[in-house]
Amino acid sequence: MPDQQMQLPGCRPAGNQSAMIKNYLKIALRHITRHKAYSFLNISGLAIGMASSILILLWVQNEWSYDRFHAHADQIYRITCNAGDFQAAVNCAGMPAGLQAQIPFVKHCVRISQLQTSLYQAGDRKFEDKQVIYADSNFLDFFSFPLLRGNPKTALSRPDGILITEDMARKYFGSADPMGKTLLQDNYRPVVVTGVLAQIPSNSHLQFDFVQPLIADVDDGNAVKNNVWDNFDFYSYLELDQNFVPTPAALKAFERQINEIYKQRVTKLKIDFHLQPLTSIHLHSHFQVDLPGHGNVLYVQIFFVVALFILAVACINFMNLATARSARRAKEVGLRKVVGAARSQLIGQYLGESILISVFAMLLALFLVELALPAFRILAGKNLALNLLQAKVWFSLIGMVLVTGICAGIYPALLLSGFQTVNVLKGVLRLGGGHRIFRNSQVVCQFIVSIVLLAGTMVIYQQLRFIQRRNPGFEKENLLYVAMQAGLYDHRQALRAKLQENPLTYNYCIVSALPIFLVSGTIGVSWEGYDPRRQIVFPSMYVSEDFLNVFRIKLLSGRSFSAAFPADSSNYLINETAMHIMGFTTANAVGKNISFAGRKGKIIGVTQDFNFKPIQQPIEPLVLGLNAYGGYVVIRTKPGATEATIQDLGRLNRELNPDYPLVYNFLDQDLANLYTGERQMGKIFNLFAILGVMISCLGLYGLSAFMSEQRTKEIGVRKVLGATEVNLVYLLSKKFTRLVLIAAAIAIPLSWYAAKRWLNGFSFHIQPSIWVFLLAGLAALGVTWLTVSYESLKAAITNPTQSLRME
Repeated sequence: MPDQQMQLPGCRPAGNQSAMIKNYLKIALRHITRHKAYSFLNISGLAIGMASSILILLWVQNEWSYDRFHAHADQIYRITCNAGDFQAAVNCAGMPAGLQAQIPFVKHCVRISQLQTSLYQAGDRKFEDKQVIYADSNFLDFFSFPLLRGNPKTALSRPDGILITEDMARKYFGSADPMGKTLLQDNYRPVVVTGVLAQIPSNSHLQFDFVQPLIADVDDGNAVKNNVWDNFDFYSYLELDQNFVPTPAALKAFERQINEIYKQRVTKLKIDFHLQPLTSIHLHSHFQVDLPGHGNVLYVQIFFVVALFILAVACINFMNLATARSARRAKEVGLRKVVGAARSQLIGQYLGESILISVFAMLLALFLVELALPAFRILAGKNLALNLLQAKVWFSLIGMVLVTGICAGIYPALLLSGFQTVNVLKGVLRLGGGHRIFRNSQVVCQFIVSIVLLAGTMVIYQQLRFIQRRNPGFEKENLLYVAMQAGLYDHRQALRAKLQENPLTYNYCIVSALPIFLVSGTIGVSWEGYDPRRQIVFPSMYVSEDFLNVFRIKLLSGRSFSAAFPADSSNYLINETAMHIMGFTTANAVGKNISFAGRKGKIIGVTQDFNFKPIQQPIEPLVLGLNAYGGYVVIRTKPGATEATIQDLGRLNRELNPDYPLVYNFLDQDLANLYTGERQMGKIFNLFAILGVMISCLGLYGLSAFMSEQRTKEIGVRKVLGATEVNLVYLLSKKFTRLVLIAAAIAIPLSWYAAKRWLNGFSFHIQPSIWVFLLAGLAALGVTWLTVSYESLKAAITNPTQSLRME
């Protein structure tokens, strides 16, 4: 008889690769279906890890995608400026065109105003809108905002033209064609719709509903006409020639050239100018007087690492469970080696099984992502979507499957394929100390991640609570404000009289700007002993006589403004920080001469410091002048009388300002809105901290169940010899307790360092107690005990006659 070679399924001749792969697939599927609980833990753990990572990476990708949709995004830069420590995003009106005229590789430039508020009316539809910008006529040539109707080259060429978005077209004109229609702006100025824009992409740092020609800007029209170089009110963008190579050295040289050109025009101001890439504005804008809604690159980095950690925890689960059960497949490995299977074939088979499990996990993960996306959009405040019709999305998902499958399966594959045939067939199988150390290290890594996430959650919660409860230097509750629109401003004397005589509104003041995020400032301040070489930016507010009383701000020395002193129109209050900068004390500051923006006067009082910008920023020197310009009426409402106060304000508005609807807000709500990004980060972090711990627990449960199963007979013998359930639970859980304590010892300093780094982004923040981090470690330990104790207790209460019946 001819020689016949015995073959085992899965060990085919090299020439029949397809049949071998087919058998590998059959064996993998058989192994998955035969061990359902083990497969469920592996697939569900990987699926939750993948789904969590996909959701986080969708958010991260959205943050990184800002402004990249513009055709020439890589060639566009924004000009920012530094005046000492004061860094601002605004620029002067004359610089962009001046640079274009003098520097050959400046191809195009455009200027954009700060966001403004206007009242628009079309027929009986009348609304106040806050997303209004003014821009140069080449705005649509410069940026790639799609224009659905109109000519992009001429849409902003006429002074009375206006561009509106799709939503605004429906809001004001319904289903009618808005082109050529007239909107009445601020009750006196007709503007003609010259174009309809598609909705502005959510990943644009410029967010607006209306665009009007810059020359028509009522507030800054003169600065534009005269191309001034000493007043900073505009966001300026340059498009550089594509032949310009933006190396760090080239950009530094360009910035030096800008500074030299500026110094030729203005000699009295010491300002440095810098170029900020368009694509970095959203995540790298720490500037003052900037557009709202920017992100934070630190948060993106944190969540990207969290996504990797969660996926790593899921992979560690897989490795732990696979290596723990490796002895069960030892004989299979021995038989395969006997009939000629090479180690590389065995590695390929077990990696294939791992990748197959990863495929199943990805399918489940995609289902979980689709279920979770609607809620996650609300949580993140972003319109996130997983577009499975894009090839790059599939490449990313396939890459995640392969990387996860290989990372999760490589160690078990190497371990299984390395078993010695003789020892396996003799029944002698020793995994060795190195294997135990590796597996224990993986459990420690899992819980390091879990403890860091738990500690981070607690720190974020405490900081957000600190922000919410912190006294910013004034009592922010019950402060209602109304903007002084045309009619209220024109009748301001009557307005004051009517507010004063009403018992619900008498406790009021008028401020030029709200102490939420002041943007105005000047270096034109001098005082007795002033050093002209210093250049310090002083923000300012103009307030009425009752400002300190309404806001309940403490006066450290001197007095407030008073109608009894007519000279107060040229006098000033300063804050504590300004007093220290000027070299004064509370004992000698009052009565000192001061010049502010060219107007001379005296310091009549010093106020306690209060926050007038977000608490990420330190308190700056502040000058308060007497208000003669209007701005906002701020009323401290009586507790329980807010609705009645609003109704009275409505009647007063209809009487003095009938052409404008009453629009009111609350100062504490505006202050809370400053920290929307931090609140969203906290909610997202909470969610994924819980998921990370849950994934760790899944693996820990599987590991504890397997170890309990392995030690069934030992448990039976111990019970026969008198061991109690408590003794047995302690026996089975002490190993995991030791590993979690090791993880806590490593994770606590790591989480403390990460927390300090995050908190340093706030000028005012908590000092986290060591107990926060210890509590995170105790929470992880408690979760571990709960997870392990179930299987341990089940094994401990089993009748020993059942576990010993085979002996």
